[in-house]
Amino acid sequence: MTLTSPAIRPVKPLGEDFRQSVRNALRKSAAARGLDGVLLLSPANVFYACGFNFSVNERPIGLYVPVDGEPKLFVPLLELENAEPVQGVQLGIYEEFPGLVHPVVWMVCQSKASRIAIDMLDARQMAPLKTLIDEVMLEDLAAPLRFVKTAEELELTRIAATYADLCLSRLHAEAGNVISQGGTELDLLADSTGFALAALKRAYGAAFAGTKLGISASVHSGPRAALPHGSTSSRQPQLGDTLISGIGCSLGGYHAESGTTLIIGDITSEQRRVMVAMDQCNDAAVSALKPGARCQDVNDAALEALKAADLGNAIRHRIGHGMGLEGHEAPWLAPGDMTEVLPNMVFSNEPGVYRPGRDGYRTINTMLVHADHVEIPSRFLADTPIDQRVIAL
Repeated sequence: MTLTSPAIRPVKPLGEDFRQSVRNALRKSAAARGLDGVLLLSPANVFYACGFNFSVNERPIGLYVPVDGEPKLFVPLLELENAEPVQGVQLGIYEEFPGLVHPVVWMVCQSKASRIAIDMLDARQMAPLKTLIDEVMLEDLAAPLRFVKTAEELELTRIAATYADLCLSRLHAEAGNVISQGGTELDLLADSTGFALAALKRAYGAAFAGTKLGISASVHSGPRAALPHGSTSSRQPQLGDTLISGIGCSLGGYHAESGTTLIIGDITSEQRRVMVAMDQCNDAAVSALKPGARCQDVNDAALEALKAADLGNAIRHRIGHGMGLEGHEAPWLAPGDMTEVLPNMVFSNEPGVYRPGRDGYRTINTMLVHADHVEIPSRFLADTPIDQRVIAL
């Protein structure tokens, strides 16, 4: 079977106009709270507000956005040359970590703020900061901005979903050959991800150099499929097994997911029953995901479909999570999240059935919320009905 790569779309990394709009929104949020500015320490938030993509390690990197004045990007000396091309910011350089003064304490001093919001903070830094400034507000002011995507962010998500699908299509097409030759879960993973990643890089690698671009995936089969976070192993899938594969793809830093459960050989009546219930769970989540709904209620409505199929005891996790600059991010389609669903939010849809020692099932779609419908840019499940989700040996 010959697989065709998705058509290349005319997109480019988000530019300085986007970053400036984010910083302006942060200034507005800070001013409304009577603050002098916002210090972002989360790597995803730093990238969101200024576009600096960096290798995360123990050395803190921060972006201070004042209500008035120029934003300042704080980096360790070893990142100086990497940070110099970042537009719209001044640079503040510290020598090394941990330093005589902790870099985050140094950043706050450099900001000259009296009242500041910080998105994340080591508890050990709270005491020294309280002696230096009047107010430290531990609140992620970037999070609610990231919940709702722009048209440009949604387009990157759509494209990422097509390459997650391509990875699944490769797995579906080649798994029989790989397994018949003695191949393992690891071999299946290497073949499918290698194929999709090569296609992604051919299409967008040059234009998106320096941004987060890649494929992450898992493949696990048989009784190991009953582990929701089962690792890919050297096990050779066997006739009659369920085989779960979940694929994540990122383009320009924006994530999408697609995932399926395949059956090795013929589908039994019990396997079909579970797979039908999974599709019903998926559909229930889509139906419930309307602007104005609460995230918790979407989760409840979706999982009720599994409970109605007498599979309630096999549920191990929520129906979904937000996606954007992180593969898993708020808001959560889960108990306890009362966030109101809004147009242009992005969520995963992940029905899961796990029966330890026996088998496991999971499917994944990416959902984009619109005012009057839910868009599903991941198409593998829709294009591959249950009867076709098989691997012939």
